[in-house]
Amino acid sequence: MLDYRLIAGCGLAAAAAFLARSEYERKALSLEEVSVETDKITRDWTFVFLSDLHENTFGRDNERLLAAIDAVKPDAVLSGGDLIVTKKGRAKTAVSEALLARLAARYPVYCGNGNHENRMVWNRKEYGGDYERYIGRLKEMGIICLSDQSAVLKKEVRISAVNLDPCFYKKANSGKLASMEPEYVEKKLGPAAGKDCFQILLAHSPLFFDAYRKWGADLTLSGHFHGGTIRIPGLGGVMTPQYQFFLPVCAGTHEREGRYMAVSRGLGTHSINIRLNNRPQLLAIRLKRKIM
Repeated sequence: MLDYRLIAGCGLAAAAAFLARSEYERKALSLEEVSVETDKITRDWTFVFLSDLHENTFGRDNERLLAAIDAVKPDAVLSGGDLIVTKKGRAKTAVSEALLARLAARYPVYCGNGNHENRMVWNRKEYGGDYERYIGRLKEMGIICLSDQSAVLKKEVRISAVNLDPCFYKKANSGKLASMEPEYVEKKLGPAAGKDCFQILLAHSPLFFDAYRKWGADLTLSGHFHGGTIRIPGLGGVMTPQYQFFLPVCAGTHEREGRYMAVSRGLGTHSINIRLNNRPQLLAIRLKRKIM
């Protein structure tokens, strides 16, 4: 005869262990590297890439995150968006602003937008002028905010950031997912950099790698999917915020025809406040000069 009390007890113990592990992982920062060789640069470059912090903290005043960034000694800090949280007309930005202020005092900082930053523009009735006030504070810190814009470093690395429209964040259960043509990126940003300049693209969603690389991005930096929330060895990330399952582009580095995309697992969580086998990720990007 089944002992239902024993089964229930085992289930509760397993749930408690799951939640405890998730709570630990949410603060277990992982620093990982991506290296790309190219003949478009005259010296090596190092960047750190931040994505999907969602107001999370690693130590008091994010001291552990700052120490990890300092250890990399980057030439610049790049943000792919969703450092903040916007929900139901309220924007939470204090933690991210404090972090960005400290980073801007040490390094050049380039920020693109994710869906949480763009939501303040899409929903003006709810957020009023919150977006302009937020971006204004970042600019006062000396941060370069790229909204469908580009900036060039030393004439050999071009950083561009594209604002994706709401249709590209559509959930899979709400109908057919949007597709993207390379012309979409060009309409937003103009032509990609030429043969003598390495093109980095900050594009929050990794779903559209084909469009990004065909536009001319040598390296696309994305996030948004939080690594799939729960990662299963051999299968990858379980679920994206758009309710897609086991997508290979949830995380990792991907290459097609000599173009690359690095997808961060993100630094925080949002609607689904869980991480399992999926530690928060700070990416160090190493651009290596290819010696012919």
